[in-house]
Amino acid sequence: MNTFILIITGILGATLTYFVSEHLRLGAVKASALLSLIVGLFFYIFPNLLNSYLTEHLPIVFVGTSFIGMVSAKTLKSYTLLAIAGALFTGIYITKSHVFDGYGGALGALAFIALLTTMGFAFVVSNPTKIKRKVVLVWQRVFSSGE
Repeated sequence: MNTFILIITGILGATLTYFVSEHLRLGAVKASALLSLIVGLFFYIFPNLLNSYLTEHLPIVFVGTSFIGMVSAKTLKSYTLLAIAGALFTGIYITKSHVFDGYGGALGALAFIALLTTMGFAFVVSNPTKIKRKVVLVWQRVFSSGE
């Protein structure tokens, strides 16, 4: 159940930040900061409302996925892709173990990885013939006999 709640939080973090940024015209940084502050204060004021695992990890997941929601509308316009990226971020966050311990910017790095992976997958799925032509062209250049 904890994992499900974290995934929902990840989806909400990315989509709400994007909505507040683009549709309410607050801007990416202000939207992320405002929503993260609200979530952080909520769990600071009510630390015993949920179990200790969720109280510790929900704000972290929300802040990390709010970085995903800071994406420009020129780059990504789909709420579905934002939701997928938020869920992917949460999955990576849950299973990452301690790979990023000691490194600054771990949440930003995870957000970047999740968003880039989602956008790349969406591009490959939406342009299969274009990708196939480029792969064939690279294959021919790499493995040509040099004549």
